[in-house]
Amino acid sequence: MTKVALSRPRPRRTPGVVLGIGIGGLVDGILLHQILQWHNMGSSVLPPTTLDAMRQNMQWDGWFHALSLLITIVGVFLLLREATHNRQLPVARGLLGQMLLGWGSFNVVEGVADHIVLGIHHVHDLPAYDPAYDLLFFAVTLAIIVAGWLLATRGDVAARSRLRATDLLVRTVIEP
Repeated sequence: MTKVALSRPRPRRTPGVVLGIGIGGLVDGILLHQILQWHNMGSSVLPPTTLDAMRQNMQWDGWFHALSLLITIVGVFLLLREATHNRQLPVARGLLGQMLLGWGSFNVVEGVADHIVLGIHHVHDLPAYDPAYDLLFFAVTLAIIVAGWLLATRGDVAARSRLRATDLLVRTVIEP
């Protein structure tokens, strides 16, 4: 009887993280820019107080949304590539954790770059800037990252212990 060591590597996190970066951008744009209307991409440097300024801010928002959608699509294709190359895929909680890590990473980069370094907008610019919202944004981002790390780590363990269809085939054929 031949023993076969079945290696189950940890699922790659890149596809889920890239998906999370794109989805994080879409959540930011849809929720904060459009639904709550707390800021636009450049509302600190060009307050949308005239029709022309509103038009310019909407155009910047549109480019931001297009980039977020493109990143999301790249994440989908990265995940598809993992599946078509028969690589270990994450379980649902692992993928959710990876996506939360991506969303949190997006928030950190976007928050530091846009809110602090460039100052092109803040979480709540309209009708007036309130720094408490930026602090709350970073606190929520920290919670998103911690939750993502915990879910991704636990998901990795679950994925490594899960049998794949190819594992069953190997056991059936090689270990009769």
